[in-house]
Amino acid sequence: MMRSLWTAGTGMMAQQANIDVIANNLANASTTGFKKNRNDFQDLMYQVIRQSGAATGSDTQIPAGVQIGHGVRLVATQKMFTEGNLQQTGNQLDWAIEGDGFFQVTMEDGTIGYTRDGSFKKDSQGRIVNSDGYILEPAITIPDNATGIALSADGRVSATIPGQTTTEDLGQIQLARFVNPAGLDSIGRNLYRETSASGSPSIGNPGTDGAGTVTSQFLEMSNVEVVEEMVNMIVAQRAYELNSKVITTSDEMLSTAAGLKR
Repeated sequence: MMRSLWTAGTGMMAQQANIDVIANNLANASTTGFKKNRNDFQDLMYQVIRQSGAATGSDTQIPAGVQIGHGVRLVATQKMFTEGNLQQTGNQLDWAIEGDGFFQVTMEDGTIGYTRDGSFKKDSQGRIVNSDGYILEPAITIPDNATGIALSADGRVSATIPGQTTTEDLGQIQLARFVNPAGLDSIGRNLYRETSASGSPSIGNPGTDGAGTVTSQFLEMSNVEVVEEMVNMIVAQRAYELNSKVITTSDEMLSTAAGLKR
């Protein structure tokens, strides 16, 4: 059986995975804080027909050998943590990170989730939570009679209380940073989970030790570039077509070989 059939088959499967990732990127083009994925591919093992450097005489050797590759495989879908555009919302509990870092929320199982989605709300107890009700960590509670919420660039949250001449300090936001954020586990709901590949989080106040600053009444939008994804889709589609053409051509060659004896 011709190697090209199997080699082209791996190419088609690789481009199918490519399209799957592109589709997910485009589906989340309007998702707050979403980070696009990129596929990383590797070529497969090679069959050595003639070894480079093999001796052909007492003082001569082959300058270039013969190696035939066996296709391609997907090795990683890497998150690209470039910053998305900031969009002004006017909502006092919409917060965006300018620079490196993640907000922390306590999930239902008690573990910490990490997110770039700063669209926070108040729950029935006045605690700041995300859209799924997960409490911001460290927890911050807004008084019932607060008429305004302010957020400083270094993460201090304060509230305006009627009858008080100064604002009331509510708490400090802390950001988590990772040595390898691409190693975080995406678990949906705009959340990531720590893994051994990401390393342990480094927790600190915004604007310190390399952490970004935070700003109020803005949201970080998805970093998906729609035009770029459309171009990638065209390239993947053409590569898929070319690999399918290789399979068709190999099949025709096999048919011709099979028909030699009649």
